[in-house]
Amino acid sequence: MTTSTEPAAEPRSRPHAATRHTDQDGHLGGRRPHTRPWWQVMCLTGVDYFSTLGYQPGIAFLAAGLLSPLATIVLVLLTLLGALPVYRRVAAESPHGQGSIAMLERLLPRWRGKLFVLALLGFALTDFIITITLSAADASAHVVENPHVPAALHGQELWITLGLIALLGAVFLKGFREAIGLAVVLVVVYLLLNAVVIAVGAVEVLRNGHVVTDWTGALTTEHGNIALMIAVALTLFPKLALGMSGFETGVAVMTHVRGASDDDAERPAVRIRNTKRLLTTAAIVMSIYLVCSSLVTTLLIPAAQFEEGGEANGRALAYLAHRFLGDGFGTVYDVSTILILWFAGASAMAGMLNLIPRYLPRYGMAPEWAGAVRPLVCVLTATAFLITWIFDADVDAQGGAYATGVLVLMTSASIAVALAARKARERGWTIAFTLIAVVFVYTTLDNVKERPDGVKIGGCFIAAIVVVSLVSRLTRSLELRTTHIEYDATADRFLRDCARRTLRLVAHDPQHGDAGAYRAKARKIVDAHELPHGGDLIFVEVVVEDYSDFESRIEVTGSVAHGEYRVLTVHAATIPNALAALLLDLRDRVGVRPHMYVEWTEGSPVSQMARFLLFGTGEVAPLTREVVRRAEPDPRRRPHVHAG
Repeated sequence: MTTSTEPAAEPRSRPHAATRHTDQDGHLGGRRPHTRPWWQVMCLTGVDYFSTLGYQPGIAFLAAGLLSPLATIVLVLLTLLGALPVYRRVAAESPHGQGSIAMLERLLPRWRGKLFVLALLGFALTDFIITITLSAADASAHVVENPHVPAALHGQELWITLGLIALLGAVFLKGFREAIGLAVVLVVVYLLLNAVVIAVGAVEVLRNGHVVTDWTGALTTEHGNIALMIAVALTLFPKLALGMSGFETGVAVMTHVRGASDDDAERPAVRIRNTKRLLTTAAIVMSIYLVCSSLVTTLLIPAAQFEEGGEANGRALAYLAHRFLGDGFGTVYDVSTILILWFAGASAMAGMLNLIPRYLPRYGMAPEWAGAVRPLVCVLTATAFLITWIFDADVDAQGGAYATGVLVLMTSASIAVALAARKARERGWTIAFTLIAVVFVYTTLDNVKERPDGVKIGGCFIAAIVVVSLVSRLTRSLELRTTHIEYDATADRFLRDCARRTLRLVAHDPQHGDAGAYRAKARKIVDAHELPHGGDLIFVEVVVEDYSDFESRIEVTGSVAHGEYRVLTVHAATIPNALAALLLDLRDRVGVRPHMYVEWTEGSPVSQMARFLLFGTGEVAPLTREVVRRAEPDPRRRPHVHAG
């Protein structure tokens, strides 16, 4: 076969560029988030974490009854001695916001790791989406329970919740630059108002000391002795797991934490240290509020008011604010609670906007627009609408799904750090993190047993992610799928030498490395395509590494095989896509249209396509040509692909 060797047009930028740049933090195009001091970013995660005070005391009482304060203390101990050390280690191990999911991804190779990550992402989305819907639903409950709200709004919680979610989505569609500043104001005001309510509640307890004796007497009658009370509290605390939210989000948004100008790009020590401060401060502050709020609400609110339809259902501290500080202060408290609960979804939305583009597009398991903020916001907002409609904006009904998402992520994080400590040969930390993992496994299983709806919702998210991911991977399989191409000095010398004449590349199987195989391949190419001689041929051998990767960084190394044959070795995830990316890059690099000679592969086209999709090999000739055709629509600039 005789082919034209005319030079290509002058190199120019092309919309389908063979490579694309991502920065150290994984942001497409090198875009980095605007960083802030750690305490301000803490407020961004705190709108989720601290806002649980709006409903946590009520949920705790419904779960543990009079034992709510003891169960809350157990929860706080698990937070400070379990979740906090785990996520401080996660922040150190994944300083670019990858979280525990990335730690586990590195432990499982190829498709097993990808599918495992998809499952964890399903539970992460359960956690984050339910954060949005649950918080908005509780905000709507505070709206309709306020005595100054018109009666027409009563019974309209579903529509109020949908409106709040739509408003949150609109904030992200407009832009999120000032969100942290708003979060700081909301968190500071909300924590101050809660401190006032709790302090007033404590004064009321001191004035009416009988409430304490009534409570302790009821506990003794119901459970007998303190040992039994503690034992029962240990079994009940998993139902209070909502109070542990915020840790995964705190790590996911750590790229917003300001470090130092001289921080190492690989391991930004100052950012890691500041993120640990963020996590520790948030955990301590929240622990104090949880214990104090649980005590005053349990002692001062009649049990019937916690039940569905009661005035304290889902809003225990708001009930105390209205009862002891009047409707004026109570309304101010309600407004603050409504705002922070509404904005609690902001940290969850920020977490999803960080996690989804970090994994799914890189796996090829999401359309490219999933890396863009606005389309992704629309999809996530629509999903939140659907979940709200399914649960009819019921706070109690969503508690199980929320807790399951939180606990699965914490369990995976504890396992990840235990394995990381073991790999680092840190025996003490390995034992400690393993014990924490056992506790979280027990807590998760107990929660799943009591409230299986969380697993059902998580399963729906996982199924949706897997289906969409596989379809997306199939439709995007013929993209270039290359992030960067690097050449060593020998490869560069080969290319510059041959480009003076005609750049002719021969695809060769690296498993056939003996001199006879190279000699036979060169003779076959020369004869089949009627070339004048084979002296200008360069063999290209693609070594498939992790074929489950969608995108890969290509490294091209040059060598001389058997003292005679020039060989370019390419390490990539797939053969056809790597060859196509190499051809396009060489065209722009040396200014001529290269020729690639590929042999037909024996076997069924269906089985060859399956091999390509799953293992990166398959029928190389037509697939390489098709990837090149899709990437370069102009035939006059398209590299030549010859099959024979």
